[in-house]
Amino acid sequence: MDPNERYSRQRDIVPADRLRDCRIAIVGVGAVGRHLALQLASVGATQLTVVDFDTVEESNIASQGYLECDLGRPKVRATAEQCRRINSSVQVIEINDRFRASLQLGDVVFCAVDKIATRELIWRAVKNRVRLFCDARVAAETIRVLTACDPASRRHYATTLFSQGEAYVGPCTSRMTIFAANVAAGMMI
Repeated sequence: MDPNERYSRQRDIVPADRLRDCRIAIVGVGAVGRHLALQLASVGATQLTVVDFDTVEESNIASQGYLECDLGRPKVRATAEQCRRINSSVQVIEINDRFRASLQLGDVVFCAVDKIATRELIWRAVKNRVRLFCDARVAAETIRVLTACDPASRRHYATTLFSQGEAYVGPCTSRMTIFAANVAAGMMI
């Protein structure tokens, strides 16, 4: 496949050389994280690491875009395989486990986890080791994307963390929609 043709419609928006040389990690491949991985594979990312301990459940099909054939499989495996179907040049490292501070994640970390306490754990572990940290927070149809890439934005990001008890908990029937997850993923890129 000719990369010049493949990426011709995004050439002036997504610099292929910068994306190609970037090591990207996505922690959490549920709704937002899965869509983010698929979009990154689509736009030409070549080095992805996906981290998640969970398996695909029936409720993940409508809200997270998994396929029926993915039921019971690790989310990282199903996501990695779909990324490779989209882009045969992408290398995906699958970490089927919870996030650990000792993980070597690369230059860019996308945080797409459910709990604020987990975000804080990830942030403390990577804040001085990555060029870009990007965090999406989605509740129903409300989306907030935060980035930390320079001293000022890193200081600000730390102020957005709060206790788990202060986190919004909506009814279980209005926590996530596939379209909000897809929009959040697009905003992160």
